[in-house]
Amino acid sequence: MPQWDPTAYLAFSGERSRPFLDLIARVPGDPATIVDLGCGPGHLMPVLRARWAGARICGVDSSSEMVDRADRENNDPLVTYVQGDIASWVPDAAVDLLVSNAAFQWVPDQLDVIPRLRQHVASGGTLAFQAPNNSDAPSHTLLAELASDPRFRHHTEGVASARGVGARTYLDLLADPDWTLDVWTTTYLHVLAGEDAVFRWISGTGARPYLQALPDDLRPVFEADYRAALCETYPRSEHGTVLPFERVFVVATREPGSVDRP
Repeated sequence: MPQWDPTAYLAFSGERSRPFLDLIARVPGDPATIVDLGCGPGHLMPVLRARWAGARICGVDSSSEMVDRADRENNDPLVTYVQGDIASWVPDAAVDLLVSNAAFQWVPDQLDVIPRLRQHVASGGTLAFQAPNNSDAPSHTLLAELASDPRFRHHTEGVASARGVGARTYLDLLADPDWTLDVWTTTYLHVLAGEDAVFRWISGTGARPYLQALPDDLRPVFEADYRAALCETYPRSEHGTVLPFERVFVVATREPGSVDRP
């Protein structure tokens, strides 16, 4: 399992946070209990607190580095953090809002995990998440091609990679008469500043497992080749480097009084 670097992840925190704002803007109700699945370094907890001032919030993340940083910087007595794998995590009681920002794409069997998690949403509660759907974008196809190069593939074979899922797949998966679904896609045009902007963006997320799998003598070679390919594909202009990024959003709300059917 890769070790995640909170500092690298937060390098583009504004751009990475925007989809979460768009997601929770369409969450109904006033949840008393919230669980943030894949909470990372806790940087989005103030967003949840601003929206729901009195809620008890628990952040769950598989990365000890992320949870440690979130704990260190937490000054909210109603927020707690736990380390756990969202693929197998189970709450102690039903939750009013299960929310997740860009985490399910890392779960290999997410189409089994998401319906299981939905069973733990309280009556009238909501499961809300967004996940990237850009595995066919040049940033990812170039990464996969380079990882299969004979110079690197011995080290990168079997490395976990993000898996995008289309909006219709989520809609068909979660369609149920006892649930109201709001499903949509947005393609953001992130304008990134600085040199090697796309590389710096993806090296904190999608490319990180590959970079960590490489030995010290090969990693700089891989990085140099990948940087060059990204710069050619995403040329820098006078206003920055434009990175198109598609995300899928799902807000599923359980009808009050409904229960899970076998």
